[in-house]
Amino acid sequence: MATFIKGMLDGGALPVLERYTQFTAERHKVLTHNIANFSTPFFKPRDLSIGDFQATLADAVDKRRKQVNPTGGPLRVGNTQQVTFGKDGMTTYAEQTNENILFHDQNNRDLERTMQKLAENTLSHNMGIELLKNQFDLLRTAIRERM
Repeated sequence: MATFIKGMLDGGALPVLERYTQFTAERHKVLTHNIANFSTPFFKPRDLSIGDFQATLADAVDKRRKQVNPTGGPLRVGNTQQVTFGKDGMTTYAEQTNENILFHDQNNRDLERTMQKLAENTLSHNMGIELLKNQFDLLRTAIRERM
């Protein structure tokens, strides 16, 4: 019975969506930390690379598709410079971004761009949560139909 349940929870899109929402949650922390320190002299904003994460996740999905059961089994996501994946979570190492004008207090803040990044990340996170919810609703429906 435990193997059946494990197969339901690590199959399909669930592992991908889980990693995706974990990443957006971690990035949200980084972006809000930047906003909280906008007036701090010598503060340098940080961010996580969306492109690196997406490429790593895409590689893991491609490797999984080449297995005997392309939609089942664990999703083995490789580590990047900024993200280390563990069994149940991830550790992030945000890097400084030097994309803005340096102010007189040695801070290179850009409120509008940071708020845009935060809004985009929030929308991405909410989309991931909704997709996870839909996956669990499908599982719930399948279980109810069997009983």
